[in-house]
Amino acid sequence: MNSKYYIHKEGLQLESGERLKELTIAYHTYGNYDPKRNNVIWVCHALTANSDVFDWWKGLFGENDLFNPRDYFIVCDNFLGSCYGTTGPLSENPENGQAYYHDFPQLTVRDLVAAHEILRKHLQIERIQMMIGSSLGGMQALEWAYLLNGELDNLVVLASNAKHSPWGIAFNESQRMAVEVDPSWKESNEKAGLDGMRVARSIALLSYRTYATYDHSQQENEEDKTDDFRASSYQRYQGEKLARRFNAYSYWHLSKIMDSHDLGRGRNGLVAALGQIKSRSLIIGVNTDQIFPIDEQRFVAKHIPHASFLEIKSLYGHDGFLLEQEQLSKVLESFLIESKNNEQ
Repeated sequence: MNSKYYIHKEGLQLESGERLKELTIAYHTYGNYDPKRNNVIWVCHALTANSDVFDWWKGLFGENDLFNPRDYFIVCDNFLGSCYGTTGPLSENPENGQAYYHDFPQLTVRDLVAAHEILRKHLQIERIQMMIGSSLGGMQALEWAYLLNGELDNLVVLASNAKHSPWGIAFNESQRMAVEVDPSWKESNEKAGLDGMRVARSIALLSYRTYATYDHSQQENEEDKTDDFRASSYQRYQGEKLARRFNAYSYWHLSKIMDSHDLGRGRNGLVAALGQIKSRSLIIGVNTDQIFPIDEQRFVAKHIPHASFLEIKSLYGHDGFLLEQEQLSKVLESFLIESKNNEQ
């Protein structure tokens, strides 16, 4: 399914005070509204994903999955700063007709949500039955839920937090340092910083997985081996895989966006801000998550008035939110059934 595009000529005022003079939003929709227009499922995607949720979240979203186009009108838009169609560092700067590259303005999670809101109004969606986001997508979902009170019925946040931690920021800074020491990073072209981004992705993967994950999947069968280990080639493969589909400008900026996340900024702190979310909420953590430890999800669930917390078990650390589709399908199906029963 091909992306759709909405061009917002009015642009967007950013939290930093800068302004994007024109805004393009790439998005996918699946299915149709029901007669009451109350079957909207909106997905906020994670760091390097795109708006085609049927492609990257199979097992949860698809023709024969829990979230399917027969029952729901599903929307997912590519967020600002990414490289899959929405305005980002490789987009044309209307001021000079050239790509932004290093001149792309710094964004925050609140800017991403402001763009989502522009698309929601363009699509004339008055109510969202369920919003679901994981990791950076969960940050956006929390921020948007705070703003959407009365227009969002159900909120699902997976493997995310209400404010990014010093631990998470340190991982992100280490990745940016890897990009910045790449000599090509100073250049202005699509391939600038790619070698550094390969290293950055390798660093990131260590935070997404766990000791047990590697012990399970990257062990050697040859007792006398002294080089060319599976774990080594796996790290290089993951870096190369990302370099074939992403760019270092977006990667650098998106990590900064994560660092900016603080739901309580200017709102009397996290507890007060979470307390303003009135949507029925399910906050899910992965028991082995090292980058978004499960205590962060417990904190969120504790302070949202109508929230429950659920822990899923996974060998795969943070990436469990992508890989444990069977567990998540059962949990989310129950959440949806309870929601419908409450409406009756």
